[in-house]
Parts: sequence; C-alpha cells; structure tokens
Amino acid sequence: MQSPVRDYLTEVLDSLDAEKSGAVADYIPDLAEANPDLFAIAVTTVDGRTYCVGDDEVEFSIQSISKPLAYAAALADRGFDAVLEKVGVEPSGEAFNELSLESGTCRPRNPMINAGAITTHGLLVDDDADVESRVERARSFFSTLAGRELAVDQALHKSEMDSADRNLAIAHMLRNYGIVDDAPHDIVDGYIQQCSIMVTAKDLAVIGACFANGGVHPVTGERVMSRRIARQVMSVMAGCGMYDGAGEWLTTVGIPAKSGVAGGLLGTLPGQCGIAVFSPRLDEHGNSTRGVLAFRRLSTDMNMHMVDAEPYGTTVLRDPNLRRFDDLRTAGSHPVQWRRVRPRQFGRRRNRHPHCGFRRQSGQPLR
Repeated sequence: MQSPVRDYLTEVLDSLDAEKSGAVADYIPDLAEANPDLFAIAVTTVDGRTYCVGDDEVEFSIQSISKPLAYAAALADRGFDAVLEKVGVEPSGEAFNELSLESGTCRPRNPMINAGAITTHGLLVDDDADVESRVERARSFFSTLAGRELAVDQALHKSEMDSADRNLAIAHMLRNYGIVDDAPHDIVDGYIQQCSIMVTAKDLAVIGACFANGGVHPVTGERVMSRRIARQVMSVMAGCGMYDGAGEWLTTVGIPAKSGVAGGLLGTLPGQCGIAVFSPRLDEHGNSTRGVLAFRRLSTDMNMHMVDAEPYGTTVLRDPNLRRFDDLRTAGSHPVQWRRVRPRQFGRRRNRHPHCGFRRQSGQPLR
C-alpha cells in the first residue's frame, strides 16, 4: 500500500526538481565533483516510521551536521558546566568559518560554527584522548543514532585536510586563547574526520527523530542521550544551526535545523519527527538551496513551525493520526489530494476525513 506521506513527499520533491539555483561547494575538491542534481527527502516519526523519496540511498559526507551530534556527545562525556565554559550558545551573525571569539570570555560563540565545533570535538572522551579515540567516539555515537554502522571516508578526509588552512588558523586562534590544548593539526585532523563520516538522508531523519523523541531512539527504544541533552542541542540548533541565516530560518520555517556543505539538511521537531533533505547545490549562506525550499513547504503544509506545532503526541505525523491516514486509498484515476488542517477541526465538516486531519478537495472521491 502506497503511503499518502510518501505521495506527499514525492510531490514536494517533484515540485522542486527544476530548481537549479546555487552551486556545489567548490572549495573542497571532492565535494566540487558532486552530482548537483541528486535530491532526497526523508522523514522519521518519533514512533519509528520512516518515509524516504528520491536519492535516499546515496551516501554523502555529514560535514557540519556532525556539529550538533558531537555537541551532544561532549555534553554526555564532560557535563554541561565543562562544555559551556569552553563554548557559548549565542548566535554569531557571522559566517560559519569566521575567525572570531566571544568578547570577554574568548569562547567560540556557539558549537554550530567551526570555532565552536573544533572546540567541541576536542572535548570528546576526556583530556587524555588522542585523535583516533575522539574520531571513534564520534563515529560510534553517530552510528548509534543512525541505527547502523557508519564509516569515515578517508579519501574525502585527505582532500579536506589539503585545503584546511582556515580551520587550522581557527585552531591556532583557539589554542592561543587557551580554549583548546591540543596541537592545531591534531584537533583539525580529528574534526575533519568527524565531518567525513558518510550518511544517507534516511540516516539523518532517524538521527533527527532521536533528538525529537527526547533522546530515545525511535526504532530501538534505546535511550541514546538524556532528555536534557536533547533539549539543549535542539535549542542551540534553533538559534544557531543555520549560520548567518538563522534568524530568517527561525521566523519562516521554525524547525531546529543544521546544514552541511555536502548538501545535507537535518531538522528535528520536538515530540514529532526528524526531517532530512539532501541536495548538493548551496545558497549564499552555505545551506542546501532545495533543502531550504523543501523545509519551507513542509513547515507551511504540515503546520510544522515549532511555535504553531501541536504538543507532544498530537501531531499528524505521529500515532494515532498517522496510522489512520496511512490507510486512506485513492479511487480509480482520481488521486486524493490533501491539505493540512488543525487537529481541533477534525471531523467537523463532511469533506474532511474524520480521523486524519486532512481535508478532501472538492470533487475528490474517498473510500
């Protein structure tokens, strides 16, 4: 049985297929060779249902989407006080690779920019950890969240290290101000290996659902992080995850999110779902062009802005509503078309399915 959720995601994918604006990240040799037309969308609900369309089996490097994940691991390894002493939580309003620190404290402003992410990577495990143990901590934790074993693309890692001058400059700045103790080359080497871990859109959707579900894996039911850590990470993603476009993102889309320069875009809506889009062309902020447009569609169509979204357990993308509208059928050659309405309106009009919260367009058969 074809799911209406998958039908809807396919319609979003098809509607944006002609969007060709933006360009792949050409400052990293391996990423410059990416196929710009690849496109995938995936959604995982907090009760473990995953819907994927497009190039959802294509692997790509996680890049900066690793930042909130490593932040969660560092909070678990070191505790909140130790991490917050080294990395702030304020939006920077600057480019992700800016060489700047917070006035007064000399901390990176947040863990979603490169200075903060390099610092966060250096906090993994403990003070005595070496490059290999920190990379393995990141890889192992990311694998737990994704529900499968992930791997570092060593060829990509080497390609990025060959052009890592700016990240090395950031690491030297951090060491100069006493934020990190590691040799700049070592900490950048580990950080870039972390960014070179390969994922799919489905992996990212499942990872997002782990955060949305308060730290509980939506498929296995395992607690993979504390609820407090999940809340902290989603809060920082909401304010800082989309770099110098974070304010516009928060007001127009309203879904805590993090982008990566390989074209991945991860969103997590508390209590509801994880969302992922993969499309390599980037806009002026370094975010996936089609990814941003897809998230805007989802936010508008599905009422997913976190200010408007329904409380835990009442969203259309979570049971019991999901199972009900998954059972809907199309009739003959007349595909049923739906648009989202609020759950409080369920069943008040004849042309609205009484269980699922979607309104049947005039003239469309339903059975």
